[in-house]
Amino acid sequence: MNNMADMFGKFSELQSKVEEAKQELAKLEVEAEAGGGMVKVRANGERKILGIELDKEVIDPDDAEMLEDLVVAGVNKALDKAEEAAQERMQDTYKDMMPGGGIPGMDLSKLGL
Repeated sequence: MNNMADMFGKFSELQSKVEEAKQELAKLEVEAEAGGGMVKVRANGERKILGIELDKEVIDPDDAEMLEDLVVAGVNKALDKAEEAAQERMQDTYKDMMPGGGIPGMDLSKLGL
């Protein structure tokens, strides 16, 4: 029975650490650029776009398609960086809790983490 109590205690501790990590992800910010820095996009660890900055030179009413492409590229880069940062943070959370330091390559985002 003592093993069961230990297991529940570790699970509770893991839940607390996961919740703490999720709160930290909301504060984590990454930035990505497209078009040589003409478009800058900021995102957080929850994969939410926080802001987009456009260089005035990239705003050409006769070439909206180029601006659209740069914005899409910048957003995709920022979301990729946010995903990578979130996975690293969650892996750090689990490394002390799981035997062997976590599961290499495990994508915890599929579990809602």
